[in-house]
Amino acid sequence: MLKFAANLSFLYNELPFMERFAAAAKDGFKGVEYLFPYAFSKQEIAAALKDTGLQQVLFNAPPAGHDRGSAQAAWDQGVRGTTCLPGREDEFKRGFMLALEYADTLNCPRIHVMAGLVPEGFRVASHLPVHLATSAAHASTPGPMRDTYLRNLRWAAEQAASVGRDVLIEPINTRDIPHFFLNRQDDAHAIVQEVNMPNLKVQFDLYHCQIVEGDVSMKLRQYLPTGRVGHIQIASVPLRQEPDSGELHYPHLFALLDELGYAGWVGCEYRPRLGAVPGGTTAGL
Repeated sequence: MLKFAANLSFLYNELPFMERFAAAAKDGFKGVEYLFPYAFSKQEIAAALKDTGLQQVLFNAPPAGHDRGSAQAAWDQGVRGTTCLPGREDEFKRGFMLALEYADTLNCPRIHVMAGLVPEGFRVASHLPVHLATSAAHASTPGPMRDTYLRNLRWAAEQAASVGRDVLIEPINTRDIPHFFLNRQDDAHAIVQEVNMPNLKVQFDLYHCQIVEGDVSMKLRQYLPTGRVGHIQIASVPLRQEPDSGELHYPHLFALLDELGYAGWVGCEYRPRLGAVPGGTTAGL
């Protein structure tokens, strides 16, 4: 039976963040995830988890910066990770250690590290659509960025393994985040194999996969049996709303996840159709 986690950065957005835990628990969720916890102390979030009986299943390492304030500021300024960026290794490491501190207090088993944006100097074929230009950049100038990405991931996986945590990487479509470094499932799984750390896994967001590649069912059949899919997220395509409309037929996909024996969490990372109105998320459920 599938386990669904509420993404509190997307759901219950009519409420202040710290009130969303109780709302999710009231609706029957047993787990929660969100983008970043750093605007709040880890003790405050831990208390909310304890009060509601919820399990923290996932959050992101800082997109940049190395302390709570700079992490939030980086996201607001459009930074989407430093893992692949040469010259920012120390910043990545300090941010990841902050994430491990939060994971320890929140008893969170997995941390997602965002790859980052391809810098302008590495972008090629500007006449191409963004997703093709990004792929071309990977093919033509993989060296410094890919090498940095691999080194940082190996280091992060080593640190996380010492305290029993998993590190996740996520292919993200370049319509939502132009010039994002990692876009495809095959690229993500190749990187995981190359790093060769058992606690480095792929965060498989079905929404992103459908936009970039499609053929979601066959990709689930291909990659779930490897044991390298550490988390799944869902939303409708193309509007990123409740998974009951659009291009993806979720009754089929949920049945397929059961068939394949997926025992992990399914993160509900979608924007409620009714928006930030009282009861909007609950009505969508």
